[in-house]
Amino acid sequence: MEMIEKFGLEAHLFLFQVINFLIIIGLLTKFLYKPIKSMLDERKKKIDQSLLDADNAKIALENAGEERKKILNEAKKDADSLTASVKTQMQETKEKFTESAKLSSQAIIEEAKQKAAVEFESLNKQIGKMSIDISGKIISKVFSDLFSEEDKQKLLSLALSKVEKVEYEKIPN
Repeated sequence: MEMIEKFGLEAHLFLFQVINFLIIIGLLTKFLYKPIKSMLDERKKKIDQSLLDADNAKIALENAGEERKKILNEAKKDADSLTASVKTQMQETKEKFTESAKLSSQAIIEEAKQKAAVEFESLNKQIGKMSIDISGKIISKVFSDLFSEEDKQKLLSLALSKVEKVEYEKIPN
């Protein structure tokens, strides 16, 4: 103790200062250190949870990006198949309309040919009748000076009957 007194320390004051120091450490520990420590621990937990949530969000975003790509690829495939289907249907419809138009035009042409043939026959008959009439008039004029009326009628009817029996040749198409 002498040594303590040489330094100018009093033992009972030193003891009270040590006790005061320990009381202050105890109070600071209880009322300051522990609340700050618990607050820091809680804050660390929140930060760790936020980092974990951020990682999860990043993973979810990547998955969403992959899902988006997958959906877009499926949509593109569906659109491509639909486009191909529509093109096929359009081609089939085009072919049907083309075939229908060909058949319709062939039917119109055939009908026109038949009408032309009927008209040709009709005109041919009219021309034949006209030629018979003209032939009869020519024969009548020629025979009027050469034969009697009765002979002229016989020859005329004989000639006309032979002309009527002659078939007219059809002109090839």
